[in-house]
Amino acid sequence: MKPKPFTYLRPADINEALQALARIGEDARILAGGQSLLPMMNFRLAQARALIDISRLAPLAYIRKTAGEIEIGAATTQAQLLAWPQLGDATPLLSAALPHVGHFQTRSRGTVCGSIAHSDPASELPLCLATLEGKVVLRSSKGERVLPAAEFQTGMLATARRPDEVVVAVRFPERKQGAGYAFMEMAQRHGDFAICAVAAVVSGKTTRLGVGGVADKPTVREWSGLPNGELDDALNDFAWELGGTDDHHATAAYRRELVRRLGRRAIEEAAKCSS
Repeated sequence: MKPKPFTYLRPADINEALQALARIGEDARILAGGQSLLPMMNFRLAQARALIDISRLAPLAYIRKTAGEIEIGAATTQAQLLAWPQLGDATPLLSAALPHVGHFQTRSRGTVCGSIAHSDPASELPLCLATLEGKVVLRSSKGERVLPAAEFQTGMLATARRPDEVVVAVRFPERKQGAGYAFMEMAQRHGDFAICAVAAVVSGKTTRLGVGGVADKPTVREWSGLPNGELDDALNDFAWELGGTDDHHATAAYRRELVRRLGRRAIEEAAKCSS
């Protein structure tokens, strides 16, 4: 299959991109890495009258620390983030999750912000953003706004981004002193979308667990002062709350069992890493 005809635009800067987006409206799509968008266009699952390519805008290709957060620009690839020397110390959860994101070929083109904007519920980066309570920076020709992950991610491949907005950056909190982090997933093959993925953060008596691949968006639960003997009951309740459906990858029952088992393993691993 091939996509329907479209106009390709390569703006000189972000302002030109925003102006084009405002002019064309909902019929335009932003192209950064294209690892999700272009296959969908090829299969006619998505279409656009114009693609606005921001992948070569150098000012958007950055990773920087600011006010206790790691900010990642819209043109930064997943491979560039994975190769960042400070990644493991600055945000251990991302360091653990990124090797599971696709394959090295797709990570070399796919962008961090593109994955967040696509918002696939089985994707690792949206799960990390939700679990860490990260933020998304959106910009239009009218101005800029910052949304927490819980407000940005609204459902299956759905976000709160407006048609005239571009995700120009995402922000992940830096690691908290004394907190432990762990990421685990089950997929048919390494690099495939997760059948179930879990991200755990343990800090003192507080435990946060995010689950992807089961509900229509990453879902997070936080427990405070939960005795170890009650963890299995809490995970079982969480697994049933998530629902899940049968598909050609797995049954809902299997996904619930993965929430219970992977959830416990990730929490125990995160607890070992906390101090």
